[in-house]
Parts: sequence; C-alpha cells; structure tokens
Amino acid sequence: MELNVILVLRAIVIAIVEGVTEFIPISSTGHMIIVGNIINFKGPFANSFEVVIQLGAILAIIVLYWNKIWNSVVDFFKGRPSGIKFWTNIIVAFIPAAAFGFLLNDKIGEYLFNAGTVAVGLVVGGILMIIIEDKFRHKDTTEKIEHINIKQAFRIGCYQCLALWPGMSRSASTIMGAWVSGISTVAATEFSFFLAIPTMIGAATLTLYKSGMNFSSGEMITLFIGFVTAFLVALIVVERFVAYLKKKPMKVFAIYRIILGIALLFLIKIGTISL
Repeated sequence: MELNVILVLRAIVIAIVEGVTEFIPISSTGHMIIVGNIINFKGPFANSFEVVIQLGAILAIIVLYWNKIWNSVVDFFKGRPSGIKFWTNIIVAFIPAAAFGFLLNDKIGEYLFNAGTVAVGLVVGGILMIIIEDKFRHKDTTEKIEHINIKQAFRIGCYQCLALWPGMSRSASTIMGAWVSGISTVAATEFSFFLAIPTMIGAATLTLYKSGMNFSSGEMITLFIGFVTAFLVALIVVERFVAYLKKKPMKVFAIYRIILGIALLFLIKIGTISL
C-alpha cells in the first residue's frame, strides 16, 4: 500500500471545505472547485472524491436529526399519515433534479465544472437570493416542515435543478424554492437537509458506479479520511447554522457569494486562476 501524503493533506483541506459549505447556501461544489484549483487537487480521483465525501456531511444530518428521521421511517412503514406525507414529499422533491442530473451528468461534468461557471453561478445565485428573500421571506404561511404539502415539495424539487449548475448551491436553490412556496426559512432549511439525503446518496452512487470503484488502496484510505473529516466538520457547522437562521436573514451569505464571484472572475481574467 502506498499512501500519498500530499494527496491526503489536499484531500483533508477539500473535506473541511465540504463540511463547512455543504448546508450553507454558498455552494460546496463551487468552493471545492475553487480551492481544488488553488491547491492543485484535480483529476478523475479528485472529481470522485468531491462527490463521495458529501456522504460524510449527510451522515452528520442523520446523526443530528436521528430521532425525527427514525420516527418518520417507522411511521411510513406502519402506514401512518405523518410518515407517508413526509417521505412522499421528499421523494417528489427529489425526482426533478435526479432525472435531469442522471440525463445530463456527463455534460455537466464536461462543461460546467470549472472556475468560470462557478463564479457566474455564485453571482447569479447571490442576486436571486436577495431578490427572493426580500420579496417572499415575510409571506410565510408554512412554519413547520410537517405542514409542507406535495405541491410545495415539487416546487422545491424544481428549484433544486438550479443546483446542477456548480456555484448555484443546492442549499440555496431549495431554500429559494421554499421561500417562493411560502415556507419559513427554518422549515425550508430543515427540508433542504432531509432532501439532501437521497440527493447526495444518489449522486455518490452514480459517481462510484461510473468510476467502477477503480481506486487504489491509498486512494480508498484517502476517501475514508475525507469522509470522516467532512462528517466531523459538518456536525459542528449545521447546528450553528440553524441557530443563526432563527435570528438573522440570509442576505449576508448572498453578499458573500456576489463578492466572491466577482473576485473570482477578476482573478480568472488576470490569469491568477485558470478555467
């Protein structure tokens, strides 16, 4: 077994970025592409790594919301309306992005996974967040995740398709869809967390299938280290993020996105960062 120490260190950096940004509406994929460009973490293994370690962040959600997830699963299999409604909403919201992601996966990887498209996605997504939050946030009619209906879930799922554009952010896209649907920010964020479970598992499974699991033993260890790192970081970040949302608006994240996107476009133009 040959373990590349430099590769492991770069992978840990990317995993920290993933854990911090996955559930905050600033685009984890976009940040991983940017940081990967800076530290030279690129190539087929890096592409697979960036998708697979998202499962570590998802595990953090499962741990933090275990009681709610487990109870909803039990209610679902016992035929109770609350469990059936909850998971029906998740499945309905999952379908649009899953369908488009499956059909367009190769094209997205070929044309959109670069610093330029990420920069534009950050700016566009930031502007949309400001507009939609100002217009819809104070028109909430649904305060709790249990009260989300199937029509709202489908609309959120359609908005999640925006996240196929790296830099837009899956979290931001789903939360914007929830705002438009009259759902409060906290309920929208929780729904985004749960929707991430099938979405990320599906994306990771597709990535592993296409890679043929053709990893060396050293790369497998690197994947495991990245998984654990992303899990531990996300575990800390998620709780603090939810606590923040209960008190303050998301505009600060939108402003950050716009500033970062413009700065990135400037760095690309002067040749500091390559496309």
